[in-house]
Amino acid sequence: MALPVVYLGIRASASAEAWLLLTRPQTLQTLGRTLWLGMWVTLLSIGIAVPIAWLTTRTDLPFRRLWSVLTPLPLVVPSYVGAYLFASVLGPRGLLQFILEEPLGITRLPNLYGFPGALLVLTLLNYPFVLLSVRAALERMDPVLEEVSRGLGYNAWSTFWRVVLPQLRPAVTVGSLLVILYVLRDFGAVAIMRYNTLTRVIYTQYTSTFDRSAAAVLSCLLVLVSALILWGELRTRSRAQYASSARSGRVAFRLSLGAWRWPALIFCGGVVFLALVLPAGTLLFWLLRGMAAGEVFPGLWEAGGNSIVASALAALVTIVAALPIAILEVRRPSRLSRVLERISYISFALPGIVVALALVFFGVNFMLPLYQTLAMLVFAYGVLYLPQAVGMLRSSLLQIHPSMEEAGRSLGKRPLEVFRRITLPLLRPGVVMGLALVMLTAMKELPATLILAPIGFKTLSTAVWSSVSEAFFARAAAPALLLILLSSIPLAILELRKDSLPTDRNTR
Repeated sequence: MALPVVYLGIRASASAEAWLLLTRPQTLQTLGRTLWLGMWVTLLSIGIAVPIAWLTTRTDLPFRRLWSVLTPLPLVVPSYVGAYLFASVLGPRGLLQFILEEPLGITRLPNLYGFPGALLVLTLLNYPFVLLSVRAALERMDPVLEEVSRGLGYNAWSTFWRVVLPQLRPAVTVGSLLVILYVLRDFGAVAIMRYNTLTRVIYTQYTSTFDRSAAAVLSCLLVLVSALILWGELRTRSRAQYASSARSGRVAFRLSLGAWRWPALIFCGGVVFLALVLPAGTLLFWLLRGMAAGEVFPGLWEAGGNSIVASALAALVTIVAALPIAILEVRRPSRLSRVLERISYISFALPGIVVALALVFFGVNFMLPLYQTLAMLVFAYGVLYLPQAVGMLRSSLLQIHPSMEEAGRSLGKRPLEVFRRITLPLLRPGVVMGLALVMLTAMKELPATLILAPIGFKTLSTAVWSSVSEAFFARAAAPALLLILLSSIPLAILELRKDSLPTDRNTR
């Protein structure tokens, strides 16, 4: 995880003049715009994700399982594809304006580019980071806490604010960290929406000059900002207990929404429409238009198979690597364990091109047999997405009381046996969500795949990029739609296998 930072240090130290960039007013303005965007995307993501997670796990929301499958799917849409699709539909002269021009005489819609467009795209594509984390926490939470609150006379709303939401704090924090760090490193959405952030400037420096020292210095600034955010989160982390001493074994009752089911249904449907149906519908439009014009899609299934293999291997490797970090931080808290956890988050804020070039540098100089192999690509995915796995596992571990593991040890079981028979089954929601999250995001990773993939190893993300960069939007529609379809299958199977929970019709 420290390799990209070491690479940046080597590059940045090669030129003393490059450090003068940090004193320029333009750099400080760009930093301010980046943080402003990150703050608002994070707040809006929490505002969307927490209600959806609660509605789909604790209420009798109509078509609950369908929403549970559909609401995380925007995470698989690459930001550059999503930004282009939103711009083509909602832009000043987009498809919506074309539809409204004849009946309403509208010749131009409000300008979407800049901060509003970047905020819209990044929020709709990244709220699933918070959603998956919070949903896993809700599924692990002991429902007896809510039953006690209701028994003391508190209604459902008061119970949510006084009992449920405080217990969700670790999960919300983990998801929020992933959102803001993703915004710091995103390039596709801000580039298409013409909103200048640090990442956009870094990409420009990397691609427009032979000397990469300036880009390395700006990347160091990005690392510093990420470290400050992580330090701030660590300072505000409470000492509250999020685990009960024993599980009651009860299942959560479904709260009857009554008249509120229709506003809740409209809310979930509106989010899914904007974040998933609108982009997928636009892709389908381009696909049908291309097929009508005789467009062919060579190598589509091969690219899909390569994407599944690479992302699945990355998910398994990353979860295995994340387990010791999460266990050390939660079960053996110390200054060293906290430092290890914080370091694991640093690379997530770096642009993919920085991580890829760092691995190219070390691969060519120290690991030549692994250079441009599938192992190197999987390693890059692990470096990029380890924080997602660590965050999911940590929030789940916090809800498992240590006394359960201590009871196993007192019965003479070895630590590995206790982990296999007690900890791991209780940790399963976090493990599954971590696997799904890493696999979904690794599938759409572009810069690392373009630079580190073996020669001839084509994935869906590279197929989409090669077509979009050449303005062949109809050709890009097929791999983009297949990417969404492949990513939806594991989530659908996971959700359909869950047992139905009973509904409490008497609670309001």
